[in-house]
Amino acid sequence: MTTQRTSNDDAAGPVPVDVPDDQTKGGESSLTVIVALIANAALAVAKTLAGFLTGSASMVAEAAHSWADTGNEVFLLIAEKRGRKPRDEKHPRGYGRLTYVWSLVAAFGLFSAGAVVSIWHGVNALFAEPEPPSFGWNYVILAIAFVLEGTSFLQASRQVHGASQRWGMHPLRFVERTSNPTLRAVFFEDFSALLGILFAAAGIGMHQLTGQAWWDAVGSIAIGVLLAFVAVFLMRRNMDYLLGEGSPEMRRRVLAGLCDHPAIDRVTYLHVEWVGPSRLFVVAAVDLTGDDAEPDLARRLRELEKEVEDNDLIEDAVLTLSHPEDKALTAEQPTGSKAARA
Repeated sequence: MTTQRTSNDDAAGPVPVDVPDDQTKGGESSLTVIVALIANAALAVAKTLAGFLTGSASMVAEAAHSWADTGNEVFLLIAEKRGRKPRDEKHPRGYGRLTYVWSLVAAFGLFSAGAVVSIWHGVNALFAEPEPPSFGWNYVILAIAFVLEGTSFLQASRQVHGASQRWGMHPLRFVERTSNPTLRAVFFEDFSALLGILFAAAGIGMHQLTGQAWWDAVGSIAIGVLLAFVAVFLMRRNMDYLLGEGSPEMRRRVLAGLCDHPAIDRVTYLHVEWVGPSRLFVVAAVDLTGDDAEPDLARRLRELEKEVEDNDLIEDAVLTLSHPEDKALTAEQPTGSKAARA
């Protein structure tokens, strides 16, 4: 240890980890889900009636899509509420991972209630005796659906664009990487809903133009395949975060914040992972400034942990002392384990 600082220098407050929020705390994410819930519930009823009255396979698939999305939004609201519970003795890293669990359940619901039903109904319609076509109500309902789904998508897009600008990332790249599973789910569900409406309109339109009912069935199958793709993608992303995914960008920002702290001379090990939306778990080995006795070092280390946890984005921090022979980490190193100890 080469640098001497007084105790006043060490009292620097929360560690300045320069990590932008990837969600607006609480309110905006919940509003995004509520807007989507209201839109999908109204559309589910309307599409079900239209499918019953017209016999359109594509419209039945769209009804299944909207019912699945409605159920998903309920699960996402539960995820938002459960995940915001404060940490306690049994859960020192909080309840944020419950957000990923409930979001995973919602994604599976989209797959089973949306994709499977749509594909199954479309395949049955291919071999069934076609009913007398009725096209007018289908177009009216699809037009209304496009407006309502577009409104919900604009709300999700507004939140995505605001957060992506703070990160300096492309919106699509951001929404794929964000730690906020409810925002990702609503964004991709609304986007797939808009595409599904276009698929349904194309299937019904080709049925009307050609007189071939199989076009309508193909539209239903296409909607199901689209939903399956989105559902599998959402399930995989939630599983990644449940397994403790981090990111090089996040690690660089946390490392920079720790290295800038006046009480830290160097950092030789760093592990960063998400434990919930905008909630991090940090493990680090640090070399403290000064040349304190062992009892004082232990006290300073505990105080430094508390300072790190004062940052709104860090749910839990575990700090230990570096070994004298360990090399200091730099921003270019991808991990803090083997590279630092080589």
